[in-house]
Amino acid sequence: MEENKEITEAQEQEQAPPQKAPADWRAYACILAGAALWGMIGLWNRRLMSGGLSPWSIVLVRNTGGLALLSAIFAVRDRRVFRVKREHLKYFFGTGVVSVLLFTVCYFSCQKITSLAVASILLYTAPSIVVILSAILWKEPVTKKKLLALLLTLLGCALVCGVFAGDLTVTPAGILLGLGAGFFYALYSIFGRYALRAGYDARTTTVWTFVFAGVGSLFFIRPAELAALGAAPSLWLGALGLVAVSTVAPYLLYTSGLARVESGKASIMASLEPVVATLVGVLVFQEAMSGLTLLGIVCVLAGVVILR
Repeated sequence: MEENKEITEAQEQEQAPPQKAPADWRAYACILAGAALWGMIGLWNRRLMSGGLSPWSIVLVRNTGGLALLSAIFAVRDRRVFRVKREHLKYFFGTGVVSVLLFTVCYFSCQKITSLAVASILLYTAPSIVVILSAILWKEPVTKKKLLALLLTLLGCALVCGVFAGDLTVTPAGILLGLGAGFFYALYSIFGRYALRAGYDARTTTVWTFVFAGVGSLFFIRPAELAALGAAPSLWLGALGLVAVSTVAPYLLYTSGLARVESGKASIMASLEPVVATLVGVLVFQEAMSGLTLLGIVCVLAGVVILR
């Protein structure tokens, strides 16, 4: 009887999902730093767009550049990140193609047919989706504190994005594309969690995400635009900043934090991104900041503080 009991307990432990280590301030700092670096993407995108690159070429530069930089770094530092089991490639297809690539396609398409504010706030339905999916898949608790933080950050994003400023263009197709962008954006936290639970670290997860995102982005190749980029050294700084500062670094940081923080919490905290993007616009491009925008920043920051 004792032997059977021990076998049963061992089987239950084997089947139980792996427990995350308690989050500490470093995990939260990684998530917030990653969100801040994502928020700086406008610095590089504006430079590239002014040089004649379309959004699709920027997606190509970002994803293939991310793949090239990550491959070069880890080919020298730690080649173990390139070793994954074939049965786990589905997780990286999820983070790379289903999330990174498809969310970008939906988001840029939404921006073409709706107001930028509408596209932005629909994208930031992602934390709500992550909270719901995480509760279903991993029984992550949906606490009052988490719901309050979610409400504050969603309201804050709406204010920061200018949803209440009027002059919005909304179409049914735009709404579907915007919700699609939010859904695919949310799936990075879901597929990323599966990869982390399978035993891969943040570096391996990020590298293989960009293996799939980089290859998938080749469908958007525009040779003439890339030739113009190659012939204009003034644009190289923008491309390097986009790849190193607002792609590789934030994905490594966010995924590292995700390994030690609940998916729902991590996604809500990443709502700091539009706040940083707004501050970049004000400080670098002399864009105006209204009282509603300032209130939105306060709401987002309050949501992040509540979670911590």
